[in-house]
Amino acid sequence: MALTEQINQLEADLQELGSLLEKAERKRVQELLQQEKKKVEKELAAKRQQKEQQARREADPSAASRAKYTVKITNYAWDQSEKFVKIYLTLKDVHKIPAENVEVNFTEGSYSVLVKELDGKNHQMTVLNLLYPIDEKDSYKKIKTDMILLMCKKQTTKKWDCLTKVEKLSKEKDKPSADANADPSEGLMTMLKKIYSDGDDEMKRTINKAWSESQEKKMQGGVGDMMDF
Repeated sequence: MALTEQINQLEADLQELGSLLEKAERKRVQELLQQEKKKVEKELAAKRQQKEQQARREADPSAASRAKYTVKITNYAWDQSEKFVKIYLTLKDVHKIPAENVEVNFTEGSYSVLVKELDGKNHQMTVLNLLYPIDEKDSYKKIKTDMILLMCKKQTTKKWDCLTKVEKLSKEKDKPSADANADPSEGLMTMLKKIYSDGDDEMKRTINKAWSESQEKKMQGGVGDMMDF
């Protein structure tokens, strides 16, 4: 159905609802009609705005070429539930453009978003190598006020520590390497030996004294030997 015809139909619906509302006597019926009237008014306003945007594009052919300028979407956050990973993309006024201008594609290991002609620009985001596979058929988008919500359906209920494999590798790389079976005291000894060997005479005397006092406190039936650096 053409946009103009859709607007005409909604205007006719609105007129009839107004007529019914005037005739309605029961409060419950009046409330139901009022709710429906508000829904139609909202839909009509959106269609009229869409028609105005269409008219502006037709009146200014250069607007289409200006809209080809693409910027990267960087303002986003993510969360998860047992079944979904949720991506929140913040884009001012995204709810005011036609829904078909928001294109989202899901694959098992990625998602991409292209928002066309918002504030004279295209907005794009592509994320590859998701941490775990998603079910692209059951993943979907929601358009909210100033926001796009991507619902990525998990293939398993496994908890995600981060969004992508690259992030996971980066986190693991930044972790200090440590032998899980190593004796913590060995690390301390190694550190003390290094400080001792690199230090001046005063530093060595201080370490010797501290070590000697520590051993005396821990004596259990004998005098501990002084640390052999």
